[in-house]
Amino acid sequence: MNNVVKTALLLGVLSALLISIGGALGGAQGMVFGFFFAVVTNFASYWFSDKIVLRMYNATEVGPGHRLYEMVGRLAQRGGLPQPRCYVIPDASPNAFATGRNPQHAAVAATEGILQILNDDELAGVLAHELAHVKHRDILISSIAATLAAAIMMISRFAMFFGGGRSSDREGSNPLALIARIILAPVAAMLIQAAISRSREYDADAGGATIAGGPQGLVSALKKIEAGSKMIPLDANPATAHMFIIKPFSAQGLLGLFSTHPPTEKRIQALLQSGQ
Repeated sequence: MNNVVKTALLLGVLSALLISIGGALGGAQGMVFGFFFAVVTNFASYWFSDKIVLRMYNATEVGPGHRLYEMVGRLAQRGGLPQPRCYVIPDASPNAFATGRNPQHAAVAATEGILQILNDDELAGVLAHELAHVKHRDILISSIAATLAAAIMMISRFAMFFGGGRSSDREGSNPLALIARIILAPVAAMLIQAAISRSREYDADAGGATIAGGPQGLVSALKKIEAGSKMIPLDANPATAHMFIIKPFSAQGLLGLFSTHPPTEKRIQALLQSGQ
């Protein structure tokens, strides 16, 4: 519940930032243009997310009789979800993700690498985590966050090219203030978007542990995937990195603030505490 409230608050802050920055930088025209452009692009991404990302990673659909399909089916039934389509990604790096605009159009994908290194309990923990994303409709939440963040970035660019809308009249004598807003608004939007994504990961971990019947499988899996990903990195598109159970590339120091995933050790700690 804490993460649900946190997500709602962060989305509210992102919306308030859009209204504030939109009015100050781009004026009504800039705000409408940026928001409309963001809605169109992210709606298309949301609606066709499964087709786009699965094609991007050359995923191949598997059916009854395959280990992945059978395990996803059992877990989906336990979680009260329809059977998702299942795909295998031809990559040795261990990772997995779920996509699709709703539970009726969901897909779960796993790399060949993760199928090779995880035992059944560990794989069940990972797949339950991905099904929790589906159950929580996290694709929709991330799409909303991406739309708001993209709109803020578009408005900032609009202000950069067209002189800052109404703010140029009020702040014409202080161009540094305008430049600061143009630079800081997108940064703030990306920070909030990343925080929303991290919050959803914690919830998916907890939800996955419930579906799987305990956290131990996922805890063990996260340790293996973290180690395996460092040995064999996944050549992932940064735009889709947030979808994977563990981010394909790590962010240290200040860059960690922009990370879409919490540190693995913190996720494990939270899972172990929830199982006590």
